[in-house]
Amino acid sequence: MPVNQTVVPNHEDASARPTEAPDTTLRITDPRDGSLVGTVPMTPVDELPGILARSRSAAASWSRTAPAERGALLRAAAHAVAAHAEELAALNERETGKLYEQSLGGVGAGVDTLLQYAELGPLHRGKQLRGGFTAVDYAVPEPRGVVVALTPWNDPIAVAAGLLGAALVSGNTVVYKPSEKCPHVGALFGEILAEALPADVLIPVTGDGAVGGALSASTGVDVIAHVGSTASGQSIARAAALTGAHVLRENGGNDALVVDGDVDPVWAAGQAALGAFTNTGQICTSVERIYVHRAIAEPFVAALVAEARQRAETSALGPIVDEVQRSAVHAAVQASINAGAVAEIGGAVPDGPGTYYPATVLTSCTADMPVMSEETFGPIAPVMVVDSFDEGLRRAAEDRYGLAASVLTRSLENAHRAAAELPVGTVKVNAVFGGAPGGAAQPRRDSGSGYGYGPELLDEMTTTKVVHIGLPG
Repeated sequence: MPVNQTVVPNHEDASARPTEAPDTTLRITDPRDGSLVGTVPMTPVDELPGILARSRSAAASWSRTAPAERGALLRAAAHAVAAHAEELAALNERETGKLYEQSLGGVGAGVDTLLQYAELGPLHRGKQLRGGFTAVDYAVPEPRGVVVALTPWNDPIAVAAGLLGAALVSGNTVVYKPSEKCPHVGALFGEILAEALPADVLIPVTGDGAVGGALSASTGVDVIAHVGSTASGQSIARAAALTGAHVLRENGGNDALVVDGDVDPVWAAGQAALGAFTNTGQICTSVERIYVHRAIAEPFVAALVAEARQRAETSALGPIVDEVQRSAVHAAVQASINAGAVAEIGGAVPDGPGTYYPATVLTSCTADMPVMSEETFGPIAPVMVVDSFDEGLRRAAEDRYGLAASVLTRSLENAHRAAAELPVGTVKVNAVFGGAPGGAAQPRRDSGSGYGYGPELLDEMTTTKVVHIGLPG
């Protein structure tokens, strides 16, 4: 199917549609200037049972394919994606506003992830167990079956590559539905992968929340892997409780940054700006709330404002993905200002085309303000001044989410305490982004559950069979 006629939207991004006249196409506009990118048809919900049946049928032979052969096919698929890197990045920029270089970097990260799983899959091994002297006992991983992958728009290739790569190399077949906010990116990526694999091993579908909901509630699904909003993730988990599907969720986050009083405030502000403003604040692990020690609060805020101003003067920020998201970001900012927050810079919708929003620094923030209590998913850096590192650590932990958190400190003791006490899946010390290859984390509380990347994702995509072989009597 031609790329410009296919779209795979994301479950969590669907808006309410009139029940009397449901839409059958998606209309995509460029968030930079509002120009039309394209319109694409949606997969009818009544076709999903047949699609899942095709996936189930393909699983019978794919699960019996040697792991090394599956890895070789995935490796070839990764190289095919690399050959289309510039095209994918350009489509990503047009559909989501993600800056071209960042989009290209996301494609590169996705290629690397596919290559890593191509190598890790054949090495995913079982265990020998100790039974009777003459018996043989062992445990082996087996594919779960049919995986439904619902992936987001903010880093569409890199995130999807992890879930798809781990599922495919483990011997599962996949029905793949990327975000409706980047349909052309999802279509091209899915087409490239599907062409490199046997028929129906990977099947892309198109649609809005109705398609995602129908897939989540289907009895012919063994795994649902979802990256998106908490509300959608919880809905998926409830549906899967009735079908028995294994659910992996990386959902919303409200990641805290705690700035100790012993660090260079200018360096700390640079880290805060990197965490809050990269990709216009539209990263799952963006810095969403900042607790800075009173001892360095004044120079820290001044340097953070300078960082925001520099981004405004150099056009270093792309637009927010669409008007719906920009309106939500601005509403959170305005509600917080009405409650007493001070906009040191930014905080206003700019004139002109597109869905741009300025890098915004808010001070005098309190815990109950929307910019502190909820994920804004925009270029917002809300700052609360605290009297001690202990207070910052306590406030960082007081949140319903549990995705990640960062700490900037020169104190080894405080670093160790943060690692031990913060109730999140990932703790970062003295760097808001980064980490060693092969790391894997489990989000907590309203941020989801299960491993979403790393070698452990292979365990999530498989189930274990224990075998006992004894001698005949």
